[in-house]
Amino acid sequence: MARTKAFEIDEVLDKAMRLFWTQGYEKTSMQDLVDTMGINRKSIYDTFGDKHTLFLKTLKRYYAFATGLFQTASDSETTLIGKLRAIFRSAAFQDPTSPKGCLMVNSATELAVIDPEVGAILKEMFARNQHQFATMLGQAQLRGELATNLDPDALASYLNNAFTGLRVMTKVQPSDQELDQIIDMTLATIKS
Repeated sequence: MARTKAFEIDEVLDKAMRLFWTQGYEKTSMQDLVDTMGINRKSIYDTFGDKHTLFLKTLKRYYAFATGLFQTASDSETTLIGKLRAIFRSAAFQDPTSPKGCLMVNSATELAVIDPEVGAILKEMFARNQHQFATMLGQAQLRGELATNLDPDALASYLNNAFTGLRVMTKVQPSDQELDQIIDMTLATIKS
């Protein structure tokens, strides 16, 4: 008779995600994962595979989490500037119980160049973010909220870069006022 797992897969995957988010891939040992996830090494290997496979799963889980935050922030407003401000503020003013920064950005700086699998996943994730910005900008142009002389794709690239940079800035803990100023300056390029 097969044994049932004595743990909730999504719950322990979230624990691993937060650990990688806090410590990075290289600094996280299998023992750290055992201790944090609350399951034994064999269960980790049997359920998730090796450390690298587990990391890839947590990276994809994080992206689903981050995409949800992006969409929730966007849906909370009706105007283009309102949507963008909400999205940028969701990145700048994270849940205080979350690790600082962004697992995608952290992983890009730590692994993207040396790990082709991680690099490919991150490339896809960043491209999807940029596409979301481009879609939002194109829709705003159709509604007359964005000047027709602005290129939505070029502007989306700029916003994606600014959004990524903002997530880096949150790691060094600037003041709330400074983060708001960064957001205001970023959005000023769209208003002009």
